[in-house]
Amino acid sequence: MSDRYLLDTHVLLWAVGEPKRLARDVRALIEENRYAVSVATLWELVNKKEKASSLVRDPAAWWDRYVVQRQTVILPIRAPHVLYLDCLAPHHRDPFDRILIAQAVVEEMTLVTADARIHAYGIHTLVAAR
Repeated sequence: MSDRYLLDTHVLLWAVGEPKRLARDVRALIEENRYAVSVATLWELVNKKEKASSLVRDPAAWWDRYVVQRQTVILPIRAPHVLYLDCLAPHHRDPFDRILIAQAVVEEMTLVTADARIHAYGIHTLVAAR
């Protein structure tokens, strides 16, 4: 299994606002800064800001404070990630989750998530919730 971790959007939100929801091993890897977040997470926060928690009223400021200033590794969306989408079965329809899945596969990363639908893809995952 990969020692490189990619956080699903909800995991990043929990890490900031509700860390007790996270499994102990997930909290540890976050505390040790052994993870990356995708620029797709920023895209999702901007796109869904009306539905997002009250934590993210201003996605740009939130991203700067909790991602950029903490020097978190940010994974850009590259052509191989987008092209891999064509290989994905339609188990999950959310475009943000689908690009995270593609990025995790292409970059050989473990996707940290509490979304059970993602397990249907058979990719490396780490269960985020306690």
